[in-house]
Amino acid sequence: MATYLDRILSDHRTSASEDDRSLEGLIDRSRCAPPTRGFHLALWDRSAGEPAVIAEVKRRSPSRGDIAADLDPAETAAQYSMGGAACLSVLTDVGYFGGSVDDLVAAREATSIPVLRKDFTVDARDVCDARIMGADAVLLIAAALDDDELADFHALALELGLDALVEVHDEAELERALAVGARLVGVNQRDLTTFEVDSERAVRMAPLIPETATSVAESGIGGPRDAAALALAGYHAILVGESVVTAEDRADAIRALRGAGVGE
Repeated sequence: MATYLDRILSDHRTSASEDDRSLEGLIDRSRCAPPTRGFHLALWDRSAGEPAVIAEVKRRSPSRGDIAADLDPAETAAQYSMGGAACLSVLTDVGYFGGSVDDLVAAREATSIPVLRKDFTVDARDVCDARIMGADAVLLIAAALDDDELADFHALALELGLDALVEVHDEAELERALAVGARLVGVNQRDLTTFEVDSERAVRMAPLIPETATSVAESGIGGPRDAAALALAGYHAILVGESVVTAEDRADAIRALRGAGVGE
């Protein structure tokens, strides 16, 4: 039986195979795009002991359905920024997550903080598209890419001025990420085949991430207690979606997460 990830990747790869745009032309356009805001650097602009928060603009998910289907991306981004989020993550996948390029553009225009394009990158054109639409970083999911794709897309992202968040789920994927020179490593606690969360995965993997890499814990972060545990484990940043996008006061939710690690 096909998993969530199988179906999502199949759809994205089919779309990529039908894309007849010139890669060389897209690369040229990408090189002419305005300067990026420095996603990676922004994760280090924080108080001692405080986890940098990457706050997500997320409308829905394949497993949960609608989460905040009617959100205003600009208003949501402004609320996150007011709470002190270091960066934004914006879903641009349409079919499974209800996101769009328009969501990313609106969110970025509403703030001055860097933005990650959260999507399933399966083709070099996807990297170029991220740069052209105004993203400051691109997501590369190790489980979705073979070794050559991971290396090529990572190199292309850096060449175009994008930061690349390489997402892993286990030690083998972490080794692959480090082999391509990843300096920004995310540990996703969500199993992309079942979409179930293992809330201890990031803590277990923390000792395996070298000090030369910036570490990001993703998914399953329900509030300040989880944030504090991850900060104590050594994570520089946390990527948080559902718990902040559904919060009654999104700015306060971000402040609470930031304060969780102080003094740990």
